[in-house]
Amino acid sequence: MRRVLMSQPAPLMAKVLALLCTLVMGGCVSSGTHTKALTELETAQKTAARQAAELEALKKASQEQSDQLQQQLAGLQQNLDQEAAQRKAAEQRAAELAKERTALESRSAELQSKLSGLESEKSQLGNELGDVRGQIEALQRKLTDESAQVSALEKDKQQLTTGTTSAKEEIAKLQKRAADLEANAARIASEREQLRQEQTQLTASLERERERLKAEEADNARLAKEREQLEQQQSQLTASLEQERLRLKAEEEATAKLEREHAAKEEEIKRLTRTQEELSKSLQDEIAKGNITIQQVRDRLTINMVDRVLFDSGQAQVKSSGLKVLKQVSDVLKTITDKQIRIEGHTDNVPISAKLQDRFKTNWELSTARATTVVRYLIDQGGVDRQYLSAVGYADTRPQASNDSEEGRSSNRRIEIVLYPKDLTQIAGQLETDTTASR
Repeated sequence: MRRVLMSQPAPLMAKVLALLCTLVMGGCVSSGTHTKALTELETAQKTAARQAAELEALKKASQEQSDQLQQQLAGLQQNLDQEAAQRKAAEQRAAELAKERTALESRSAELQSKLSGLESEKSQLGNELGDVRGQIEALQRKLTDESAQVSALEKDKQQLTTGTTSAKEEIAKLQKRAADLEANAARIASEREQLRQEQTQLTASLERERERLKAEEADNARLAKEREQLEQQQSQLTASLEQERLRLKAEEEATAKLEREHAAKEEEIKRLTRTQEELSKSLQDEIAKGNITIQQVRDRLTINMVDRVLFDSGQAQVKSSGLKVLKQVSDVLKTITDKQIRIEGHTDNVPISAKLQDRFKTNWELSTARATTVVRYLIDQGGVDRQYLSAVGYADTRPQASNDSEEGRSSNRRIEIVLYPKDLTQIAGQLETDTTASR
């Protein structure tokens, strides 16, 4: 039995010890009380086991989520490295294309200059060709005239049987001149044909160069478009990566927040357990008599006092013996600054007697008045900070036993002092501040 008790959580140990104290100090108890104590013990054991399982599941889920987040982060980093390598390769390719484009532009300028020179030369040759054609036409006209003269001379030769030497020489000169003119005409025709062929070749070369420049411009436009697409993709990937980093950061912060709140919850339970131990020690006599019970469920501690401990029947003023009990309670409560303290008044379902209705019309007024009286004592006499206190009356709306028996009605007539935590986020923040300060 001792080994079983020692293996239980601290809150459960305190409750078991309280039950044992009751059994020891109260002597023999009824089987109902014994059964109730065992039932509460089993319930507490089940609660502790369930809470331990929930905590273990929460730890396991948090670890799995952390592992998944680490894997996602590693995958995103790998994608980022790949994109950076692709971007670097694209920038190198763009630099190479820029160099090629510069070279092409230089080559295009050279070809354009050469083309301008060819056009100028072509124009000059055209002018010379026109001059040559004019000379040929003049020579042809002159040759025609000279031929006519030769014909006339031939006629004269036939008519004149005697001719002078000068006429023959003139004819020979004219014939030689005609041969020279024909040779010049043939030479000029050959040169003209060569110029025409050179012009055709230059025109074809110029057209090929224009096509090549046009293709290069198309390639440059395509490369510029591809570079713009790569920059857009990189921008989108950067934005996606930043969003993923922000999401991971938010998840990490949420996980850290949950861990802080969980730690704060556990610390709150530990502090509440210490408070329960102090109250149990201070009120052990009344607990042994069965007038007071103290119950802790996770982060909530309830001090249940039957009304006869504090009040006479139908009264809302604390009797002298009750003041002693409240003094013991207030000595513990005034040291508590991290919980809210709610004083609850409860009654049975028996209506207020006619002689008391001038003071309390219903059980609502009675339960509220008793709760308020206890609050005023804790503030005025007990030194408890008023900002942590509140009072509420529930009349007979929250019975803890059946009102069909006197024993049940006696249990329902009670004052409950409930300690519950403040906002958990505030507690977690205070715990983190305390931890940082201690470092």
